[in-house]
Amino acid sequence: MINREVVVELMKSGNLAYDQIHTTLQPFELTLQQFNVLRILRGRKGSASSLESITQHMIQRMSNTSRLVDRLIAKGLAHRETCVNNRRKVEIFITKKGLDLLSDIDPVLDTKEEEITSSLSNQEMEHLLQLLTKLKSKINI
Repeated sequence: MINREVVVELMKSGNLAYDQIHTTLQPFELTLQQFNVLRILRGRKGSASSLESITQHMIQRMSNTSRLVDRLIAKGLAHRETCVNNRRKVEIFITKKGLDLLSDIDPVLDTKEEEITSSLSNQEMEHLLQLLTKLKSKINI
């Protein structure tokens, strides 16, 4: 069945890309999930983020976001503060060290992403992106 072939190829391609990015991040002593959290925090541009917000924006949503953030805090890449207006709310921020690390990773990752997609033209990448977005919208990812 063509449906199964498409789904299997999507899963294989996703795993191959995951493995390539994971390997690229190893010299920086970051997991892909930790890197994803740092990018989410950087995207907040200095504003606070909550655990729920981080989980919602992750590529791989998981229940252990709190532990991921704890590891980033232990590495000095993020910090948490108790909200002044609501003591039950925890706000999470990226640190300067975290921003500097992402700046070091960006060009290396850009090169790896270019390598992964090198067999596709810009037009093919745009079309693939449209198709993937269409698939995601139908399966509520």
